[in-house]
Amino acid sequence: MSTIEEIAKQAGVSRSTVSRVINDDPNVNEQTRERVLEVVSSNNYVPNRAARKLAGGRTGVIGLVIPIGVSRLFVEPFFPILIQSVTNRCNHLNRSVMFWLGEPEYERRSITQILSNDLLDGVIVSSLQDKDPIVEALHYSQIPFVLIGRYRDNLPVNFVDIDNEKCTQAAVNYLIQTGRKRIATITGVAGTLVSRERLDAYRSTLAKAGMPVDEKLIAEGGFVEEGGYAAMANIFPHKPDAVFATNDAMAVGAIRYLREQGMRVPEDVAVVGFDDAPFAASYKPALTTISQPIGELGRQAVDMLVKIIDQQPEELMTQVLPSDLIIRESA
Repeated sequence: MSTIEEIAKQAGVSRSTVSRVINDDPNVNEQTRERVLEVVSSNNYVPNRAARKLAGGRTGVIGLVIPIGVSRLFVEPFFPILIQSVTNRCNHLNRSVMFWLGEPEYERRSITQILSNDLLDGVIVSSLQDKDPIVEALHYSQIPFVLIGRYRDNLPVNFVDIDNEKCTQAAVNYLIQTGRKRIATITGVAGTLVSRERLDAYRSTLAKAGMPVDEKLIAEGGFVEEGGYAAMANIFPHKPDAVFATNDAMAVGAIRYLREQGMRVPEDVAVVGFDDAPFAASYKPALTTISQPIGELGRQAVDMLVKIIDQQPEELMTQVLPSDLIIRESA
């Protein structure tokens, strides 16, 4: 692999000129820039990003941290869409992405790896746990970071999110307005902020409507289709007439179980999901669901982080994106 010295020799310029071209310094003659870039391209030269960090304080690398296991990554519709949107936006902004998955023991490994990695300009974290240790570690490290989802501790953080409480209220109130009396919910993963927010909102919405909260109508589905199927099996003996599943994959699992029991959706049991996943509109019956703007969450998180890295604003940056209830056949 060519070194920066070899590139400089072939282009007939100094090493510092090659460095300025690689770092997009505007104070370089255009003909010189083109000559250097041609040599760089012909040699397939890849800059040493760690050296760039030392020299100029920037590498152009953003970390994307998702503290979940591999088994969930490819069965939840949320994550592939999010990863694609973050990657595409970074590519558009001439940034690279370094991707971390965190198994349950990530507190002991990933945090240290992320904080000691000199390649990163900043970090995006999604799928937060309650009292997530990675947030506190990032905060005190002073590495620029943005959360996808709000953090409920007292630390000042930059975030992009939707209003999970408002979205859940819309779904549950719709079921109430259509005359449903035994409204169940299938929750996501215990210990995650998003699951707690949606479960708390489900309870409070029923209470405000004067309807009892029956704990037997609440079951965890782990954000996956098979979990939704198993949760529906636990709930079914208690005779629900509606189910709010906190993602679309679990809604599909619930519908599959209901069909196996000879139940009609929505005539016997209405089902509402969350996310408006790519398959939601074409599924039979088409899913009534909350349209979470997953791709936009990723894009806005990248834009926010890049602004923090480049401009170092003194004020915290927060953004709450709109979400809507999409009424289809399942409810």
